[in-house]
Order: sequence, then C-alpha cells, then structure tokens
Amino acid sequence: MAPLTERSNRLGPVGFVLAFGIVSMLADVVYEGARSITGPFLATLGASGALVGFVTGFGEAVSLVLRLGTGPLADRTRRYWPLSISGYVITIVAVPILAFAQTLWQASVLVVAERFGKAVRTPARDTMLSHAGAVMGQGKAFAVHEALDQSGAFAGPLLVALMVAVSGYQAGFGILAIPGVLALVAVLWVRRAVPTPERYDHELPERPDQADGGQPDAGQPPALPQPAKSPLPRRFWWYSAFTAASMLGFATFAVISYHLEVRRVLPEPLIPVAYAVAMGAAALAALGSGALYDRFGLGGLLIALPLAAAVPFLSFSTDPTLVWVGAAVWGAAMGMHESTLRAAVADLVPSARRGTAYGTFTAIYGVAWLAGSTIIGALYQTSITAVVVFTLATQALALVLMIPLLRGGRRGLKGSAG
Repeated sequence: MAPLTERSNRLGPVGFVLAFGIVSMLADVVYEGARSITGPFLATLGASGALVGFVTGFGEAVSLVLRLGTGPLADRTRRYWPLSISGYVITIVAVPILAFAQTLWQASVLVVAERFGKAVRTPARDTMLSHAGAVMGQGKAFAVHEALDQSGAFAGPLLVALMVAVSGYQAGFGILAIPGVLALVAVLWVRRAVPTPERYDHELPERPDQADGGQPDAGQPPALPQPAKSPLPRRFWWYSAFTAASMLGFATFAVISYHLEVRRVLPEPLIPVAYAVAMGAAALAALGSGALYDRFGLGGLLIALPLAAAVPFLSFSTDPTLVWVGAAVWGAAMGMHESTLRAAVADLVPSARRGTAYGTFTAIYGVAWLAGSTIIGALYQTSITAVVVFTLATQALALVLMIPLLRGGRRGLKGSAG
C-alpha cells in the first residue's frame, strides 16, 4: 500500500467540508455543552463575576493567542492532520473530567485545557478547509462548516440541560464523554478519506512535469507551495484591529450565564437551554453572513456591530423574555464572528501563509476578548449601566476602524490577497 500522503482524496471539496462539519458538530456537542454551564458551575464553587470573566476570557485567549505558535507550526510542518487530531483529543479528554472537579482551581485548569485543545487544532483545520474553499468559495465553505458546527453547539447544551435537571452539573459534564468518542472516530475516518486537502486548492503551482504541457503523474502527490517569507498584508493588520475593537465589547456567555445564576433570572436547567438558543441563532447567522460576504464583502457584516451593542441591554436584564431574545442576538453575533471573519482572512492572505495568518489574527482576537471579558465581568460587579456604556463605545470604535477597509470598493477586502 502506498503511504497515506500519496493516496488520492476520496471526497470532493463539498464532501470534505460536510464531513469535517460532522466532526466539528460532534466536538461542539462536547465543548459547547460544557461551556453552557461553565459560568453557573464556577459560581457554585465560589467564583465572583470578575473571576468568571477572567477564567473564561483567559481560556479564550489561550485558545486564540497560542495559535501564534500553532499557526506557523502548521505552515512549517504541513502536518495538518496530526495537529488537528491532537487538539480534538485534548478537548475530548478535558471536558468529561470536569465532572470530578471539586475545587475552583481544578475546574479553572480544565476549562483552560479544553481551550488549549482548540488552539492546537484550529489553524491546521482552517487551513485544510480553506483549500476546499478555494473551489467552493471561502464564504460558503466556512459558513457550511460553521452551520454544522453550530448544530452540535445547539444539541450539546440541550443534552447537558437534561442531565443537569436530572442529576446536577457533574452528570452534565460526564455524559459528554460519549459524543467525544464519536468525534474522535469521525475525524480519523475523514483523515483516511482526505489525506491531502491541499490538492483542492487551485493556487497550487504547476508541477515540473506539467510545464511543457505534460500530464501529471497520477501516482505522485501534487507539489505543495512553500511558506512565503513576505510580511502579512497591511490590510490584514487593519482588519485585525477592527476585529479586536469589536471583540473588546463582546461578553463571553459564561459572564452572561453567571448573571442568570446569581440573579436567579432563569432556573439552573434552563441556562444551558438559553445557550442552545444562542447556538441555533449562530448557525443560521453563519449561513446568512457567509452568503452576504461572498456577494458584498465586509460591507455585509456591519450588522454584527449593532447586534453586539444590543447584547447588554437584553442579556443582562432581569426580565426572562429579554434574556431569551438576548441569547439569540448574542448567538447571531457570535455566528458571524466565528464564520465569516475566518473567511475574510483566507481572502486576505496567500494560501502558503494562511496558517500563520490565522494564528496571528486569532491571537489578536483572543487578547481583545480576554481583556473585554475581564473588564465586563468587573464592570458587572459595579453596574450594568457601565457594561452598556463600555459595549457601545467599543462597537463605535469598531465601526470607525471598518470605514477605511471599505474604501477599496464594494467588496472591501475581497481580492486583496495577491
């Protein structure tokens, strides 16, 4: 048998995106199910609002900032599959162990460990998806993947809600071992079906045996582009600043769920259901924003800013009706951030530098979210009005930073990667 890296892909680009979407769906059942009760669970162990904001923000920062290392590592080694699989294993192990956490520090370490797994896998995974996106359209590829991903994020909190209602938080974490095993089986299958996603990318250079019009040797893998040494484009850095300003005023759901727990706005079993509503809204928003991006570029994403600005008015209310609406609005904004922001990076940066670009972009994103979630958690301890003012100010700043990005034309950043 030929080595795995020399075998042809058995799935086309669409099939690959769908199959990887199923992997992500199962993984999301695990970690989004856990995240739906992280805030209330930490509260039961004695955490304050500021500490919940810091722990969950630090976890997001670990997930995003460490991609400064894992992104270039993916570019340099091109070992996309080992990195992706290792990251899934870390998450799948860390989450169910939360069922045995007895102290605040133990739970906090496991929360951060789960996010570390995401840091390991995501640049490599997104780079593989971007190769399929070169054929499908980046917006469509990432939106389809995100929609499947978010369907797991919808199902996981519902499963956890049922277990919390029946037997408490420990049962909620423990049940997540089952979808974790299924996710691992699924990712190993996709790896065998698509050993070299790079084949999809129309940017792959012409091989020497094709230079004179010859046909490629079917028995050999295509030549891969070598990582470029050129700096990342200037507009990439401007775009990263815009994203950082937006995320600075975007609360983590753990802070919101902490509010729901300590103010007794919703019963404990309904808090993960609110997160499920958020994830359902995120899936729908991902599909819609992906289509808008492919048609209009970044101009189609301006709606994310007023959505984020509306979150504190709704989610930090003590009116259950407003809280449910707030969950949907928070999820819609999150879905746009998680899908189309990644697609824009793929259009900004040549394929050989995408691992590095994703690592850099998400590090900036993560530092901003860590700072913002910590600030919002601390402001919450003072007054909700302070949270509202801070959020409005950050979204206004993001809007100002968006304006220069749109001056290049109707499609904004599209076409600027070359």
